[in-house]
Amino acid sequence: MNVFVFDIETIPDIDGCRQLYDLHGLSDDDVAKAVFHKRRQEANTEFVRHHLHKVVAISAVLRTSDRLKVWSLGDLDSDEQELLERFYSGIERYTPRMVSWNGGGFDLPVIHYRSLLYPINAGHYWESGQNDSQYRYNNYLNRFHDRHTDLMDVLAAYQPRASAPLDEIASLCGFPGKMGMSGSKIWDCYLRGGIKEIRDYCETDVLNTYLVYLNYERNRGNYDPTQYNEECQLVRDTLRDSGQAHLIEFEKAWIEQ
Repeated sequence: MNVFVFDIETIPDIDGCRQLYDLHGLSDDDVAKAVFHKRRQEANTEFVRHHLHKVVAISAVLRTSDRLKVWSLGDLDSDEQELLERFYSGIERYTPRMVSWNGGGFDLPVIHYRSLLYPINAGHYWESGQNDSQYRYNNYLNRFHDRHTDLMDVLAAYQPRASAPLDEIASLCGFPGKMGMSGSKIWDCYLRGGIKEIRDYCETDVLNTYLVYLNYERNRGNYDPTQYNEECQLVRDTLRDSGQAHLIEFEKAWIEQ
């Protein structure tokens, strides 16, 4: 089966917040500050609710029978609609096993809400057996099916109190973990025009997820030691040959562990 590991990066939906909270006339940054303040009062966190996130990057690792690819969907100028359309079209094209870290708790709910704003056809993704019986017992939506494997959820045995950060699990496994940025810095980076930096960061996050997934597959008996080492070597070779500084840096940091 094709494997599609994904991660998203988001910013506050400034236009939506202006509309919902009557913040017309304020700059984008002031709208964000007002929303962060409101959220701190509500929940003692600046992390806004799912429907108020706007997707600015979707990065992926795609493993097919004959290749491995690491990239961010669209290009630097792609708007949110294009990113979402590419996400769904990739699922329709490859019918992969999707893999994420907290994708069921964050990435997919955000994608669901944001997709409502655009005329996007995501029928293949939403299929649960109405038109194709094979999806009745294994679809992308059911928490306990593996067509979407949320590694954070599965490894915690579906117990929220047992969940762990990707950065820490990746580091414990000998992988680089987070490099140079964190989710809390995305908004400031976006304001200064750093969309490439955001996409690069998202790609390193999705690489950590994929490498943890390889360990998970080894634990499940789906890779023997030789196969596991071959998969890891394929990742290393792909990163070295990419010509992209952030991917080469990731590979070097991995070796130095």
